[in-house]
Amino acid sequence: MRLTRRNALTTVAAAAALPLIRPAYAQSSASKSPTIKIGVLNDQSGPYTNTGGLTSVACTRQALEDFGVSTKGMNVEVISADHQNKPDLAVSIARQWFDRDNVDMLLDVPTSSVALALQSVVREKNKVYLNASAASSALTGEQCSPNFISWNYDTYMLAKSTGGAMVKAGGDTWYFLTADYAFGKQLQADTSALIVKSGGKVLGAAQYPFPGTTDFSSFLVQAQSSGAKVLGLANAGADTVNAIKQSAEFGLNKSMKIAALLMFINDVHALGLETAQGLNLTESFYWDMNDRTRAFTKRVLPKTPNNYPNMDHAGCYSATLHYLKTVVDMGVVEAKKDGVATVNRMKAMPVEDDCFGKSKIREDGRNLVASYLFEVKKPSESKGPWDYYKQVAMTPGDQAFRPLAEGHCSFIKA
Repeated sequence: MRLTRRNALTTVAAAAALPLIRPAYAQSSASKSPTIKIGVLNDQSGPYTNTGGLTSVACTRQALEDFGVSTKGMNVEVISADHQNKPDLAVSIARQWFDRDNVDMLLDVPTSSVALALQSVVREKNKVYLNASAASSALTGEQCSPNFISWNYDTYMLAKSTGGAMVKAGGDTWYFLTADYAFGKQLQADTSALIVKSGGKVLGAAQYPFPGTTDFSSFLVQAQSSGAKVLGLANAGADTVNAIKQSAEFGLNKSMKIAALLMFINDVHALGLETAQGLNLTESFYWDMNDRTRAFTKRVLPKTPNNYPNMDHAGCYSATLHYLKTVVDMGVVEAKKDGVATVNRMKAMPVEDDCFGKSKIREDGRNLVASYLFEVKKPSESKGPWDYYKQVAMTPGDQAFRPLAEGHCSFIKA
């Protein structure tokens, strides 16, 4: 590659990212088998710290423990870094990981603009890219990749589950508060399409700068004056928490229903049940759903006692576990050799774990997990710490996501 000022700046950015990389975590046998390296890339200091962050790293490590890599003659290392929700920084870190550190699998990667920016890098290097937390449906649609699997939710599923429930309940006029980047725009677009298809109307939207916005008062005034019945929050993490808190302060929650289109149990914890009670939200995992989810949570909680796992964290665990099963099935040398071949083998193998039960990975890289619509409990209904949800509805995985033919993924044959 010809050295240019732009390339030089990219190199400097990568070097600047070095302190962000966490120490490696390894489980290995005495054998001389090649090392599998997993790189967890996420937000560890910004609005998605609690919904991803170091809890995602802990859940990745839990997958190594539960799989027992040391008993299977495998050497596996986990490294992590904070991409700070910056696509350029994320690309620099990923290139360094692939070129210098021989990372085989890229994991987690919240923030859709970051996730989309990494598609071409992973494809160029022919690595494995398992995304547990970016929501843009474009990742398995027009910007799909044969190296990529989306493990959890996407904007289509969230719109259908949470948005659909609000429309059915009479919320047929909407105003959106939208984070101004790929995820927010896609979530607003997918939910708007569902509203219109159901006979409703979108009366307006306010897009705010992301990241960095903490005061939503002017946007909430616009929403309140729109006359809409529903305020759709096309954001996530700390932004969702702040928007709901400020809505309550303005009394907006008394004149409009609030649809938190992407919300996690960690957000409910930050709000408190007094403020969050009655909210509807969608997750594909809840720690107290069944015996298997409770068992997983019991194993991982000592590593992250102040932050219960959500669907992002469960996705990191599940994706890592299935990847390790695939590596054993292929052999370490073969799995390291070809990212596309490894992803294809992952798609061919059935998925099952304590977090999601059984699921299937579709040709376009969409893992078809079930979606669950929850209502946040009243304080009087909660029986203990983090006992926050009651299930309202469940949509099977093969019905929760956009039909394959509507995604227009380029490598899927018609």
